[in-house]
Amino acid sequence: MDLTRRTLVKVPELTLIFWVAKLLTTAMGESTSDFLVKAMNPIVAVGMGTVVLFGVIAFQIGKDRYIPWVYWLAVLMVAIVGTMAADVLHKQLGVSYAVSSVFFATVLAAVFIVWHRTERTLSIHSIDTTRRECFYWATVMATFALGTALGDFTARTLTLGYFASAVFFAGLILIPAVSYRYFRMNEVLAFWFAYILTRPLGASIADWLGKPKYLSGLALGDGPVSAAFAVLIVACVLLMTRDDNRAEALAA
Repeated sequence: MDLTRRTLVKVPELTLIFWVAKLLTTAMGESTSDFLVKAMNPIVAVGMGTVVLFGVIAFQIGKDRYIPWVYWLAVLMVAIVGTMAADVLHKQLGVSYAVSSVFFATVLAAVFIVWHRTERTLSIHSIDTTRRECFYWATVMATFALGTALGDFTARTLTLGYFASAVFFAGLILIPAVSYRYFRMNEVLAFWFAYILTRPLGASIADWLGKPKYLSGLALGDGPVSAAFAVLIVACVLLMTRDDNRAEALAA
């Protein structure tokens, strides 16, 4: 494969619906992962999820343009498998949330460094070659794993609970939003800052809704919560597909 093959930009525009869909996929990834590892052997669930993930990512990379349902399916699979990866480190291998948070933060930093040294940019507006898209998806996976560990660290290790953790991360995500709008924060920094924080925010919301009351949740169940998020994600993808089709028609 020619890793420098030119393509159209393969990521969506950064609109409000992008951020809504991103938050929903992070939340569904959390609840779906928790549901699957309880319904089957965690190691088997991770193995199967990883196979499906790489298949979906390959399918996404093989496309020559941004296609909403393909892109968001890939994001959702990253959310599910990234959550599983972080949870397996803690629950199966006994790694603390603090240590796993530092580990995944280090992995993310390494990906950023290699990506920037190779391509001289971290802007998602430059995702127009296969190699850059590979860096992009590696970064996305690292942000999901890190976000999962951070959300569990604040909720469980720091004993904030899920709702308080969601409020905490919602407050943090205002930093890049306000700084970019009013204080000219670097666009790339603001994007990745916000992107990383949507993960623990979405995970905290999903856990608050689905987990039992003795764990500070509302006890709605991981399965029903996942189904509800799935309906909302489908609605967002349909809206994005409609808008994408309209844009193509106008450009024709």
